Amino acid sequence: MECRRCGSPLDRPGDYCLVCHTGNCDAVVLEVEADRATLTMLDDESVLGETAITTRPEEEGRSRVIERRNFAGLIADEIRRKRPETVFAAGDREIIRAVRGETHYEFYRVAGEDPVETVRERRGERALEVVETAPKEKLGGRHTTLIGGRTGRRAISTVAEHPHVKKIVPGPIDAGGTGSQSGLRAKVTRADGNGNVRLLLRDGSSVQENRIVTTAMDRETGERVRDDLNDELAATGLQD
Repeated sequence: MECRRCGSPLDRPGDYCLVCHTGNCDAVVLEVEADRATLTMLDDESVLGETAITTRPEEEGRSRVIERRNFAGLIADEIRRKRPETVFAAGDREIIRAVRGETHYEFYRVAGEDPVETVRERRGERALEVVETAPKEKLGGRHTTLIGGRTGRRAISTVAEHPHVKKIVPGPIDAGGTGSQSGLRAKVTRADGNGNVRLLLRDGSSVQENRIVTTAMDRETGERVRDDLNDELAATGLQD
């Protein structure tokens, strides 16, 4: 493949051109399985090509941790070669979370049997605003107490780190719920007509409903943010 601006040869499809400093793809669709990751590069709705990265899964223990960390690192390196505006990801949540932490690009979870086609169908839709506010500055409202102690704060921080969350408004604590022995659990509820959602925290007999203001513009786009948030909570082991 050649650079679309200066015609210089590129080593791999969609690579950023280091000769004229031009990006050649605006999105990467990442599909992650246990032993293989496939990256498909898109320019608008056009598929420029794909690259595969493989690994040999290790057994449980330290070897597995190292293998998966190295796998995520290789994927992150490949994405950095492209310098895309957006990464759409499907598959293994743990690996995707690690890649997202290393690359700092705008990430979206994408579902469906054919993630690439799903993304291509969405390309013409209005993009959601990305919030640059630091996660700790997104928390506000009259109620400042959160249930669950450190675990509750971890759930709130997970939600606050999402690029399409504008503000989190903690609600009052209801201590009259049904008791649970499973520790703190978290769940993001269905989006309302404005695309906003609520984060339910349950800890023993205590329940707290926290309002989440997002950059979604309607229920449909709010549902996508909700799915992302629940995926992130599941990855941290807090999903209800």
